[in-house]
Amino acid sequence: TPSAERHEAAPAFRKGFSKKVVLNCCLVRRILTWASPKPQDSVEDELELSAVRHRPEGLGQLEAQTRFSRKELQILYRGFKNECPSGIVNEETFKDIYAQFFPQGDASTYAHFLFNAFDTDHNGSVSFEDFVMGLSILLRGTIQEKLKWAFNLYDINKDGYITKEEMLDIMKAIYDMMGKCTYPVLKEETPRQHVEVFFQKMDKNKDGVVTIDEFIDCCQNDENIMRSMHLFENVL
Repeated sequence: TPSAERHEAAPAFRKGFSKKVVLNCCLVRRILTWASPKPQDSVEDELELSAVRHRPEGLGQLEAQTRFSRKELQILYRGFKNECPSGIVNEETFKDIYAQFFPQGDASTYAHFLFNAFDTDHNGSVSFEDFVMGLSILLRGTIQEKLKWAFNLYDINKDGYITKEEMLDIMKAIYDMMGKCTYPVLKEETPRQHVEVFFQKMDKNKDGVVTIDEFIDCCQNDENIMRSMHLFENVL
């Protein structure tokens, strides 16, 4: 049962992940729920012998490429494999996760954008490597790394620029997911008003698009925008 699975996963996350990380990240919470420990199996054996459609990189290589310990990667991989036996995650899985964590709103659009940000090679699927590389940045990256990741999220068509329409699409998707009950005084035009203010500050040369340098510079030098840009971190 789900409650039993959560109970089994609890000791695992205590060994590797802080309570704050688990509470703030829907994806980690979902993965840990399925990460029921199997002491008789080593994750190294699973990585080598499991007949999955997509085999992940070796644990040692992922440890070197991310800010996760070997133990944390073992926990994440066990949950990832239980949730996605094929070794890859599709967009519908992302939508299902966010629909469960945000039942008061419509999370489908935000889940779509988030999936595209994790799908770094744009092949319609997220591998375990894609998953942990993204999580490593979001949970333990530097401010600059997190802002680069945020830029990629807002750059919906991946052309290297953020337009006002792209920023509005992301902002509206976040508000739609959080639901009206979370923002009792939120008016329909509020996301657009926020985007107008943010975009005017970010688009320093007034050419109608925001570059990654403009985005990072503005966020790092404006506390209000930095707090607003961090909104997406709280709905991961």
